[in-house]
Amino acid sequence: MLYIQRIYDHEQDYQAYRVLVDRMWPRGISKINAKLDSWNKEIAPSPELRKWFGHDPEKFAKFRELYLKELAENPAMPEFIATIKQKLNENDVTLLYGAKDTQYNQAVILKEFLNKELHQTN
Repeated sequence: MLYIQRIYDHEQDYQAYRVLVDRMWPRGISKINAKLDSWNKEIAPSPELRKWFGHDPEKFAKFRELYLKELAENPAMPEFIATIKQKLNENDVTLLYGAKDTQYNQAVILKEFLNKELHQTN
């Protein structure tokens, strides 16, 4: 299964393949305690898009549209998708993010994008 989870949550699945999908390292989290398998900064929204969105729920629909476009055009995506597909064959995968809002963040959109891509390639 593919999951998303806030990196600050106390309940963490350390058995899953853990991928940080933020461009910036989350404050207050040590790299040792994060227990990441991968940090894919290049998958995160561009700095310009992230700053424009500013985690404003009213901008989420437009942010989603623009971020999906960035993902579709991102040259790192084919390799990222292949890695996620391979890891899902072995175990669960958790996309980790630092945003406070669990409903309006890029990981929600990335999971949607990946689910669509993974189902197309099956």
